[in-house]
Amino acid sequence: MTEPDDIIVRPLAASDVDELSRFIEPFVREGRLLPRTQDELDDLVPNGFVAIADGRIVGVAALEVYSKKLAELRSLAVAPEYRRMGVGRALVQKCVERATQLNVLEVMAVTSSEEFFRGCGFDFTLPGEKKALFIQTRDVP
Repeated sequence: MTEPDDIIVRPLAASDVDELSRFIEPFVREGRLLPRTQDELDDLVPNGFVAIADGRIVGVAALEVYSKKLAELRSLAVAPEYRRMGVGRALVQKCVERATQLNVLEVMAVTSSEEFFRGCGFDFTLPGEKKALFIQTRDVP
């Protein structure tokens, strides 16, 4: 898959972090993304990607690598006016490609957008019928 016309998906750079902080603010207010500190945003740089249109960030996604076995696709957000144009899929693809380059076995996504991720090839079970289960240990602001 290639990115949509006039939209470039590229690795996140340290120089993008201030703009990225402003970009994710509405998603945090809506409860769609967790708040991120400056240090957490800086940590996204080595395995993060941004979609750029008209010289500004219109999408973001990052891969958090836990081990050679597991990574998480996180912080996926696309500006409303760029949704349903393939931007999210292109960002997910870049993260999966990065996991492949790093020889990570599995990539997971914690999401409320089940159908989107299923369309990107994610599923609830892994070979051998393994599933991820969660318990929340504190309230999230």
